[in-house]
Amino acid sequence: MIPERSVARYSMSGFEVGEQERARPIGDGPQGQPVGASSLHVLQFLAAALRAKAVVEIGTGSGESARWLLRGMVPEGVLTSIDADPSNQRTAMAALREEGIAPARTRLINGRALEMLPRFTEGGYDLVSVGVASTDYPAYLELGARLLRPGGVIVFAGVQLGRERDNRSALAAAIRALVKAVQDDEDLVPVTLPTGPGLLAVAKR
Repeated sequence: MIPERSVARYSMSGFEVGEQERARPIGDGPQGQPVGASSLHVLQFLAAALRAKAVVEIGTGSGESARWLLRGMVPEGVLTSIDADPSNQRTAMAALREEGIAPARTRLINGRALEMLPRFTEGGYDLVSVGVASTDYPAYLELGARLLRPGGVIVFAGVQLGRERDNRSALAAAIRALVKAVQDDEDLVPVTLPTGPGLLAVAKR
């Protein structure tokens, strides 16, 4: 079950406002390097562990999460990012080009994810990242899981609950519905990560 904790403040990209690009050290890694512990590091790790070639991101935001996903993906991988706000995508595109990411590695789509996702290839993606807090969480699960290959993962940001008023909100109800839908589907294997705004990662058998 998702832990009863306070809802973190997060940006359009779904990550905590003010969360630093650099790792929050949790100890020394190889050669004394800090081990990444942020939500962004989790996305990079998942992309690398899956050897992801095709990733869908819901909520482009500033492009920060896209950068970390691309760092974990295989060199020829392509990230498709959806956002309803064209200004977000212009900002993200500029940031990705400044990072030196080739245009062929990204596909930025302006529109509502609920309308775009049904058009994507079923079973054609390794990873789906839902980086927006939304009452559409259950619908994103249904549409996103359809896109995953066996062994693929869909990850949701912003799933922590806490204060009583938060628990009565429409968003809290959507999170509970999301958790129930995951628990009721024997083809899905979930894990909750108490990182940043709270992450729920769900693997498809």
